[in-house]
Amino acid sequence: MTDTTHRLLRLLSMLESRSVWSGPELAERLGVTTRTVRRDMERLRDLGYPVTGEHGADGGYRLGAGRKLPPLVLDDDEAVAVAVSLRLGAIGPVAGISEPAVRALAKLDQVLPARLRGQVTAIDQATAALPTRTGPRVDATLLSALATAQRDHVRVRFAYRARDGAETQRHVEPYRLVTTGFVWYLVCYDLDRDDWRTFRADRIAEHHVTTFRFTPRPAPDPLELVQAARQHHEPWPITATVLLSADVDAVRGRIPERYARAREIEPGLTEVRIGAEKLEDLAWHLGWAAVDLSAELTVLDHPELAAQLARLGEQFTRFGKSGPGRTLG
Repeated sequence: MTDTTHRLLRLLSMLESRSVWSGPELAERLGVTTRTVRRDMERLRDLGYPVTGEHGADGGYRLGAGRKLPPLVLDDDEAVAVAVSLRLGAIGPVAGISEPAVRALAKLDQVLPARLRGQVTAIDQATAALPTRTGPRVDATLLSALATAQRDHVRVRFAYRARDGAETQRHVEPYRLVTTGFVWYLVCYDLDRDDWRTFRADRIAEHHVTTFRFTPRPAPDPLELVQAARQHHEPWPITATVLLSADVDAVRGRIPERYARAREIEPGLTEVRIGAEKLEDLAWHLGWAAVDLSAELTVLDHPELAAQLARLGEQFTRFGKSGPGRTLG
């Protein structure tokens, strides 16, 4: 690799890492003159990189967006992060992402140095996904449109289907996209309701990004807003409240937040609001959690769950009883 090529790659990496660089800053980092920097900028433009420059005290060089995507320069950590993220995207809940993620991953794997490919493979092999409730699929085009509207501060109109099936038309100022890991939410200001609202992205249809700009309002914490909405609208058909004689941190580490909300009653005693698709699944989940935590389990508000747990206990008691032996073969 020639000195000029090496310098251009360093220059490109610097432009991608920060929005604006002054000529003297770049010259000092690269160990060249500002005149050489200007020439290198012209070389990058000739290669298709949309480099812009402004004069003055606050001026500098900027890598802008062009009509086509130019090659990117990634350092080792960035390359590994992108490869791992693409593997997750290939199996993720966003519709339309899986196939492009696989194609991009194939291209990246082809050029990754062996040492980095080994890191990515090690992370992949060391990671396992437990079978969990499958989240709803969300259109990647919708998420992209909402994210762009949020960035550009323009209003969005869409049709929304509520939990009970009722459909309404909404006109909002998008603020944030929040994901719980299997459900996407739009946090926004609802202009018709004159208040902050959260909407599940999988229930949004016929969206239209307008050209009407807005000035961002003082906003609440988007994570707290989504959490409050989830508490108000239970996402599971079967829910119950139980007590576990364990520290709240231990309970939260054992039972994922997507299934339950835990709060400390006192040190060593935790209240858990938990849900599942089926009563049998809920009983098994809670039973194993109590065993793993070496905790006492008390059901507060669901007699059917208590009865199901009792039946499970009787089954395990029968498993442990000795009986007449049987010789095979």
